[in-house]
Amino acid sequence: MQTNALKIFFILFIFGHCASAFAHKYFFGLTEMSVNPRTNNIEIIHQFTAHDLENVIAETRQEHFSPEHASYEDYIQHYFNQHFQLKFKQQAIPLTWIGLEIVNGQMFIYQEAVFQNNLAGLVVKNDLLVDTYYKQVNTVNYQDSVLSGSLTFTESKRVGIIEK
Repeated sequence: MQTNALKIFFILFIFGHCASAFAHKYFFGLTEMSVNPRTNNIEIIHQFTAHDLENVIAETRQEHFSPEHASYEDYIQHYFNQHFQLKFKQQAIPLTWIGLEIVNGQMFIYQEAVFQNNLAGLVVKNDLLVDTYYKQVNTVNYQDSVLSGSLTFTESKRVGIIEK
């Protein structure tokens, strides 16, 4: 009897450790922002874990949300429009939605903006996922013909400025 109880305890212990090993503990997003030398437009590619975005939208809208949802891309676009924004000289820079794709559980979001300047002085707001995942870290790598660098965003730092 005691041997069976120990076996059950051991099996539950192993399953518990396996489950915690598969749950991810790190939340990060990566954004690449560059100026296309031919068009001078800002091209933006975001990369996030798809299920993290889906969970945030499901929680916000209080409904089941998955790729099968009829408004899947519209909801994601709306979320990005609210939580990723650019300004230059206190004027909002409209971002054009190009689309999204999911590859191996990673969601890639594509946006573009008409912008005829270097990136110096550009204000970036990036609070994607930080209200739900307090350990979320978002990195924006940027590049134009003059500048390159990175900005890091967290729950406590939601806005950054690209400086010379």
